[in-house]
Amino acid sequence: MFRLVVLLGCVAAALAGALPKEYTDWEGYIVGGSNAGEGQFPYQVSLRSAAGAHFCGGSIVNNQWALSAAHCTVGRTTANTFVVVGALLLNAGGQSHQSNLIVNHPGYSSLSLANDISVIRVATPFVFNANVAPVALASAFLESGAGAQASGWGQTSHPGSLPNHLQWVNVDIITLAECRSRHSAINAARVHDNTICSSSPTGIGMCMGDSGGPLSHNGVQQGIVSWGIACAQGFPDVFARVSSHRDWILSNTN
Repeated sequence: MFRLVVLLGCVAAALAGALPKEYTDWEGYIVGGSNAGEGQFPYQVSLRSAAGAHFCGGSIVNNQWALSAAHCTVGRTTANTFVVVGALLLNAGGQSHQSNLIVNHPGYSSLSLANDISVIRVATPFVFNANVAPVALASAFLESGAGAQASGWGQTSHPGSLPNHLQWVNVDIITLAECRSRHSAINAARVHDNTICSSSPTGIGMCMGDSGGPLSHNGVQQGIVSWGIACAQGFPDVFARVSSHRDWILSNTN
């Protein structure tokens, strides 16, 4: 089984050191996606090591804070966590900002993957422009919806490698009941009331390296990539639900 801890894959876990060994197959990437256009996802973040290696995605909350998944940042130091914004390519462009504070949700569990959310403060503020801008955070519970978008630099196949160009894919948000019914009993128990799920045809979905990245619907971020079954095999992908954690996000980033 592959755990999308979207990390959807081992790449992020290995670099972030955040997941127990038995969970290293839960990270995420995008399979069957398309190249993103300039300014299409101005809120997209690439979390990188001091050596410049991408390990997870994220999104811009305001000019000092980024939003990601706790499984990406637990155990990491600020010296080895950089937030890159405004980039389409991993090997060129964008603004790189060193972090100076990482806050993981106190209720995060590496076993149940509950409350898989974190926020990262940067030492120097982001400079907003057409390619760098904050995302709107969902405030209301969205039960289901067609035409959502997920974006990231996760692997494009499993096994595989990270793409250089930011990828995105259209997915549908499904009900929690449907999500649980399409997973095994063990994995259905990790679909919490404060998570949100997406569905897409086999061959399209999240995978390693996408973890922590945004799931958006009508320009509003609804989810944060958490986990899935590697990769794009037709099982629903699972995200931390932004609306359920909105108060926690705002209280820690204001």
